[in-house]
Amino acid sequence: MGYAPEGWRTLASVFPNYSDPLLTESGLVIASDADDDKPGTEGKRYDRFRDRVMFPIRNVKGECIGFGGRVLGDRDGTSPGGAGPKYLNSPETPVFSKGRELYGLFEARAALRERGYALVTEGYMDVVALAQMGFANAVATLGTACTAEHVQKLFRFTDAVVFSFDGDSAGRRAARKALDAALPFATDVRSVKFLFLPSEHDPDSYIRAHGEAGFAAYVAKATPLSKFMLEAAADGCDMDSAEGRAHMASNAKPLWSLLPDGALKRQLLAEIAERVLIDSRELLQLWQPASTSGPIRYKKSSYSRPNSLPPEAKRLESEDYDAGRWPDHDLAPSSDSGPAPDPASAFGWAPALRAAPRRIAGRIMPTSREDRVLRGLLHQPDTWDRLSADEHQLLLALPAPHGPLFVWLDSQLHDHGPQPWAALRIGLHGHAHEQHAALQMADIPDGIETDWNEITAILRQLLKLERQREMSRLAPLIGSDAALRERYFRLHASLKMLD
Repeated sequence: MGYAPEGWRTLASVFPNYSDPLLTESGLVIASDADDDKPGTEGKRYDRFRDRVMFPIRNVKGECIGFGGRVLGDRDGTSPGGAGPKYLNSPETPVFSKGRELYGLFEARAALRERGYALVTEGYMDVVALAQMGFANAVATLGTACTAEHVQKLFRFTDAVVFSFDGDSAGRRAARKALDAALPFATDVRSVKFLFLPSEHDPDSYIRAHGEAGFAAYVAKATPLSKFMLEAAADGCDMDSAEGRAHMASNAKPLWSLLPDGALKRQLLAEIAERVLIDSRELLQLWQPASTSGPIRYKKSSYSRPNSLPPEAKRLESEDYDAGRWPDHDLAPSSDSGPAPDPASAFGWAPALRAAPRRIAGRIMPTSREDRVLRGLLHQPDTWDRLSADEHQLLLALPAPHGPLFVWLDSQLHDHGPQPWAALRIGLHGHAHEQHAALQMADIPDGIETDWNEITAILRQLLKLERQREMSRLAPLIGSDAALRERYFRLHASLKMLD
C-alpha cells in the first residue's frame, strides 16, 4: 500500500517528462480538453490520484497494472474537503481491465491452495482485513460486478469459490450477477457458494466483531449454487398457484441452460420439475425446442487415413517397435496382420496428428501423453479453462519442455484470451521450447477438434502417477511426522477418487 499526496502535479517530480502521453494512457494523469477560445493551447494536466491511500493492483504475474485509491477517513465528494468518490480505480487501459482482474489474486495464490477455496469480496479493505485475520485467500472485484472472466480466472487456481455479499437488496442483485457468471463453469468437480452477511456488516466488520473462528463458521454455512439458483428462479413467484409455478419454470430455464452437462445439471432439472409439479421429462420437452444446452462434444476427426503423412510420421509407420518402448502398452503395435494401432487415432485425433514423434537414442518414438495434452491445448486453447486447479498445477509443474510451454500458454490466455494456433505460433517466437511446440502442431488438418474425454482420461492418468510418486516419497517418513502422515492419507483418498 502507499499514499498519493494532495498536490495536483506531484508526479511531475517523479517523471521528468510530465507531458509524456503514456502517463495519460496509463491513467496516472488526466489531460483536460484544450480551450476552444484559445487556439494553440493545450488542456490542463493533473494527477488522477490525490490525497488517497493507494492499493497497487497486480496481475497474476505480479506486475503492477493499475491502482485503486481510497480517500482518508469517511470523506467523499459531497463533504467538506471532499476529494471525489471514496474509491477510485485506474481507468481501462491496454493492460488493465476491471472485468478481468481481481485485487489480491497474485498475493492469494498460496493461500488458495492451503484454504482450498477463494473468497470473493467487494472491496480492497475487505481483502486487507481478512488477510490480517487469517483469510489470505480473499480477493476483490474492482468496482464492477463479477464477470465470467473473473470466475474463469479463479478456477485456474482453485476448484471452490465463495462469493461474499451484503445481505441487503444491493447485495442480492450483485449475487445474482455472480450466479449468471458462475453457472457456465459449475462442473461436477467444482464448488460455488454464496455468503450473505447480516445487513449491518461487511466482511471487514464481521471478522473484527466475531473473530476468525466466527467468520469461518459463517463461511461454512454459505449457500450452495444449486440452492441459490432455485431461490433466484422462484423469486417473486407464487408457488401455491399454477401461474406462479409456470413463472418459476420460465425463470429457471435460462439459468439451467447455462450449466455444463453433468450430474449437477441433471439433478437440478429433477429439483426444478419437482417444485413446479411437472415430470422432469415433460419439463425438458417444454424447454428443449428453444434450448441450446446439452453435452459439450468435441468431435473426432472424420479422416480415415490421409493420402500423405509428414515424413516423421511415415518413419513412425515403417519402423518396428517393441511394446515396452511405447508410452502406453495398450497402444503398442499389434503382432497380427492388421494395421498397427495408431496412437493418435486411439486418442481421438486423425492419424496426421502423429506428425510430432519423439526421437530417443536415435529412434523415432510415438508422442508421449504430455505431448498429446500439449497438442490438444495448443490446438484448442479455450479448453485450458475446463481443467481443474489440480490439473493446472500438474501441467505447470511438468519438467521441460512441457511445463514451461504450459506456463507460457497460461500467460497467453491471461493476457489475450484464447487465440488460434497461427497467433500462438507468432507469440512463441524466441521461446526456449518453440521448436518442440511447433513440431507437435505440424501438419494438423483444419477442422479437427480435440476429444475432450480422452484429454480428461490422460490427465487422470498423469495425476494418479504424480500422487503415487509423492506417496512413495512420503511413506518412509509418515511414522514420525503427523503432518506428513495426514498428507499421505489425503493423497490416498484422492487417488481412490481417480480410479
